[in-house]
Amino acid sequence: MKYFVASDEDRRLDATTRRTLRGSFVDLTDGVTHYELAGPEDGELVVLVGGITIPLFYWDELAARLHARGLRTLACSAYGRGYSDRVQGRYDEVLFVRQLTELTAALGLAGPHHVVGTSMGALVAMAYANQRPEAVATLTIVGPAGLGERPLPQRLLRNDVVAGFVARRFGRKLLEDHLGHNVRDPGLSDRLVAMVRDAYRSEGSLYAFFRTLQDFPLYERQDLFRSTGELGLPVLLVWGDDDRVTPVTNLDTVRELLRPRQTHVITECGHMAPFERPDDVGDLLASFAVSHPDRLEP
Repeated sequence: MKYFVASDEDRRLDATTRRTLRGSFVDLTDGVTHYELAGPEDGELVVLVGGITIPLFYWDELAARLHARGLRTLACSAYGRGYSDRVQGRYDEVLFVRQLTELTAALGLAGPHHVVGTSMGALVAMAYANQRPEAVATLTIVGPAGLGERPLPQRLLRNDVVAGFVARRFGRKLLEDHLGHNVRDPGLSDRLVAMVRDAYRSEGSLYAFFRTLQDFPLYERQDLFRSTGELGLPVLLVWGDDDRVTPVTNLDTVRELLRPRQTHVITECGHMAPFERPDDVGDLLASFAVSHPDRLEP
């Protein structure tokens, strides 16, 4: 699919614009990455890896909870999200793992870190762990994507002509309809949509979203779950009981493949547990990290 700018994308991300925006920026191989490194400087580091639509602001309340528990956090907006560059090319797993690897290296964060991934970010976090197991102290997976067969609408998006037409004509509505299924609370849903809508004012945002749907392997990832489970890392699995995007009915399959040390299902919670229940998820994560000082099992 060719790069395009939607009619309502009225912000160009450049050095001048970024001086007015929240967060820090670093130039990596594929472009500028938007990040925030915050919390107690002597705290163990938690690296937060977001899903397919979200900017780093998604993590704000969870990060605050982790800071209160003595942990430091690194949140970033993946390429095409937040105020990171819109790459004109493939939005595949290789791109996002490279971004995460280069970001931690550029900031001098040697590791091992506590790595947290949600939804598509769970797949990125697992791929990162498979490439760099020595850099991961614990791995927390929240409402992961990666199971089931790719549905027909997404199979059709493999065609560049179809994908380009759908993205230009219906992209904004499809994006916001998707966001409406992510959380249970209408008030939180409104906050989420407003947050994402602001970030999607930047040129190339819808292109990046639909290229990700084309390029990123979001389904049939059992081998990735299995290989991650075989690493011997301490893994925490968290899921919302009313997740309508990555249904909790896949819990037993994920537990069998991933072999988590702990599993927690959060009641009355949708797909975005770190956003909907930040204190609960933060306390689970902090307690898990402290209880597993070992980096790898022998």
